[in-house]
Amino acid sequence: MFVRALSMEEGRRLQRITRSAKDPVKLRRAIVVLMSAQGRPASSIRTLMQVSDDYVRGVVHAFNERGFDALDPKWSGGRPRRIGERVRERICLIARTTPAEWGITGFSTWSLAKLAAHLEKIGLVTSLSPTHLGRILKAGGVSWQTTTTWKSSNDPDFIAKMQAVLALYDAPPEGGRVICVDEFGPLNLMPRKGKAWRPARSPRRLRATFHRNNGVRHMLGALDLATGKLYYRIRKRKRWREFLSFLKSLRTRWPGERLYLICDNYSPHKHLGVRAWAEANDVELVFLPTYGSWLNWIESEFAALRYFALNGTDHHSHDQQNRAIAAYIRWHNHNTHPKTNFAASSPIRSWTSYPSKVA
Repeated sequence: MFVRALSMEEGRRLQRITRSAKDPVKLRRAIVVLMSAQGRPASSIRTLMQVSDDYVRGVVHAFNERGFDALDPKWSGGRPRRIGERVRERICLIARTTPAEWGITGFSTWSLAKLAAHLEKIGLVTSLSPTHLGRILKAGGVSWQTTTTWKSSNDPDFIAKMQAVLALYDAPPEGGRVICVDEFGPLNLMPRKGKAWRPARSPRRLRATFHRNNGVRHMLGALDLATGKLYYRIRKRKRWREFLSFLKSLRTRWPGERLYLICDNYSPHKHLGVRAWAEANDVELVFLPTYGSWLNWIESEFAALRYFALNGTDHHSHDQQNRAIAAYIRWHNHNTHPKTNFAASSPIRSWTSYPSKVA
């Protein structure tokens, strides 16, 4: 069982949730859905996430039915609701308007108190506290959000480049090997928020004050689709020289095979020295479309690496942090499988032009 076809915007939203969700249940469910969308079977997700097959199938089935609402934990109990479902839906609709649309000047947005007073004034409710209003909005999927921008790809060859990448994912050429490469980091020495099982009201504590005296490191990673294994190097910088050195190490792993390297448009990847070496060593650089890094299969592996190896840690030296990363990747490579069926049922498979932004 796999998750339903996801739109590009839904894929980006899932990726954001895996990086920033504070609730451990929501984070775990989002990672399950993201991996399912990229073609991982339930057995593979079970091994990586250390959950049961029934849990994976339950999360996927719930997401297929209810969408992103299925990622949030649901709590039951309490007395019957005083405000009916239809009134709650209307409250949520009004909250998404602006005061100006109701003839109220001087304010560009609602506060909970102002919105509650407005709802009482128009006779929708008789008495509603700001706290209760906040709960209604949360249950209705309306939250207080910062206005953001949206960047669409201006690549005129977006579809052609995307289809070239998908073709390599679907059917690697005979005698060739498809490798996804990217940078992960920067790797700072700092306390990292994370999740852990703890006694109630007794969270694990991390220091708040720290000094960045040891610089940063950068990880260059590669995902071999034929085996699902990760390979990496950690360096002080990520210039074209470091990237080329990493590519040379990959070249020595598979002599006699043509390598197809999926990478983004980061300038060191396109350096003349890198291009010349690749051409002379039977390596083809396959660049993703502009603003199309979500097509790189290694992104989901980086999300899992961040979740399991770094979140909730406070390493005091780069050697200590590097050992943690190495231990996770050893475990990953021991438990992985070949990567197949990338977004097999996604709408991107039928795109003939780059879609416009949908609100």
